Amino acid sequence: MITSGQVRRVLAALFMLALVGATSCTTNPDVTRSEQEDGATAAPARLRFETVRSILEDSKGNYWFGSWKEGVCRFDGESLTYFTVEDGLSDNQIRSIQEDRNGVVWFEGGVGISGFDGERIISYTSKNYTSKDEWLLRTGDLWFKEDGSIGATEVEGQPGVYRYDGMTFTYLAYPLPADRNTVAAYATTGMSTGKGGRRWFATYSAVVGYDGESFTVIDDKSLGLKEDAGSLHVRCVLEDSKGNLWIGNNGIGVILHDGDAAINFTQEKGLGKLDQRVGRLTHELGDVTDDSPSLHRVFSIGEDRTGNIWFGTVEHGAWRYDGKSLRNYTAEDGLTSKDIMGIYTDRHGDLWLAGNGVFKFNGASFDRIH
Repeated sequence: MITSGQVRRVLAALFMLALVGATSCTTNPDVTRSEQEDGATAAPARLRFETVRSILEDSKGNYWFGSWKEGVCRFDGESLTYFTVEDGLSDNQIRSIQEDRNGVVWFEGGVGISGFDGERIISYTSKNYTSKDEWLLRTGDLWFKEDGSIGATEVEGQPGVYRYDGMTFTYLAYPLPADRNTVAAYATTGMSTGKGGRRWFATYSAVVGYDGESFTVIDDKSLGLKEDAGSLHVRCVLEDSKGNLWIGNNGIGVILHDGDAAINFTQEKGLGKLDQRVGRLTHELGDVTDDSPSLHRVFSIGEDRTGNIWFGTVEHGAWRYDGKSLRNYTAEDGLTSKDIMGIYTDRHGDLWLAGNGVFKFNGASFDRIH
């Protein structure tokens, strides 16, 4: 008897073959126009992004891949279609991809927001800047970072986010300092949805939580962090299925907050390191040597179907935490990208990693899709 798991594995294998061998709907950059017109067979197209930052499987089964600086690509099961600023995208850097209740796929750019309505790229102009303190949570609403590349624009004024209710993008201000000098410090770097629809918003210098009634602000002061032990430089956040909050930092690694207390998970596991870029030692106890894999520069966090927590790092691949121990996945496991910028679980429960390529977890190692 064929099990559902075997069926999924066969379908996954077919998907990988199709993605690698698919012919792009756009002109193949490796084949000249004259060769195409003469009827020459074009070489199979591959996803041509140098770095992938975001992934989404939409309700129609299309996979979308957002790049670091080259736009977005859609795979419909047969072909690859690319979209850039020339097609109407707000920016060629795609930080996150979401689908609304009407089936419109939205792209959070390094600058601005744009969408795909099934036929073309659209830019939504209905934005409300007059209700910055009118926060609320509603099922089905989407959330996006501010429009600036690093922090709020002049029209937005204060650090904050957009809530999209299907009709209007309403800009909401974080309960944080509003001085213009703090705008870059509180630029939005990541988001997560927790139990009861609670929303978490990561900024460089603080994590803001909103449960529909009140705010929680986690910053250096609330964590008791001081310069000699490093400070927050948040790049991602995740509330897992158990209600634990994971905060990934570029420099001091992972902070684990269970609602009552916080620990430096990276330090506890002895995986801190002297960060040459930041120039601070994350902790005096248990730091790894320069040649060993570390967990101090964490840019993405995700949870798989069995509750394992995954951390994507810069320079040291991915780590999986099963509640007891950590395992590092690198090129030996098929994960040939040292930098993991995105972690995504699709509608089937399969785990994907994005970086210098796209990788899918097969239960033991990674298969490179691109």
